Amino acid sequence: MDLYQLTEKLAAEADTLKFNGRISAIYNPLQYAQEPHLAYITKYGAGRKKVLFLGMNPGPWGMAQTGVPFGEISAVRDWLGIDGAVNRPEHEHPKRPIEGFSCQKSEVSGRRLWGLFREQFGAPEAFFHEHYVANYCPLVFMEESGKNLTPDKLPAREASELYTICDRYISGLIELMSPEFLIGIGKFAAKRLSIVAEAMPVDMIRGVTIDSVLHPSPASPAANRGWAEAARKKLYSIGIWKHED
Repeated sequence: MDLYQLTEKLAAEADTLKFNGRISAIYNPLQYAQEPHLAYITKYGAGRKKVLFLGMNPGPWGMAQTGVPFGEISAVRDWLGIDGAVNRPEHEHPKRPIEGFSCQKSEVSGRRLWGLFREQFGAPEAFFHEHYVANYCPLVFMEESGKNLTPDKLPAREASELYTICDRYISGLIELMSPEFLIGIGKFAAKRLSIVAEAMPVDMIRGVTIDSVLHPSPASPAANRGWAEAARKKLYSIGIWKHED
């Protein structure tokens, strides 16, 4: 199964899930923002990768708008060179409109993440030669207030069904890309990477390093005290990047 097929399967399976409780709206940008997402995986997802970075799920002003993980609009359009048609989800939350690349809000997490990679590598092709960025869960969950609800806050049964689908997707990514490093962007993603790796054949994950970097969310006080410097230092210490790069 190639990356396009993996993504298509994930998008379709995610749409079959049912959620109740506090969730007022669910967005699946793999469906309504399919055009820019396919441009992302086509342009940057081919071949083996040394490092797989994994986030949790789309942010309301990032991937929810652009279809690209951590997809802060200016980073996607101006650095990654990706644009495209973005439709609207079937049930749209009034406080979280989907405006695609016309959205005027900026996702801080994406600005920080892609900003670091731009500083380190210059051109996106240089970064993606050995690195790839994906999200664990493709769905955006919103409460009635419009507040983002992360997958780790779902009821156990609903989370279990979602995690089964997402684990299968991540396992497929690892099999395709044969990374040496699996890096969670935040502790949740690192935990899911560990769980997925433990369930894979030993030969596929032998020698693979699993670790994490601090999530760049502005909700994290630590991330607001120099996230890029902290993330770069951690990636140096793991041995992914070298000071002479």
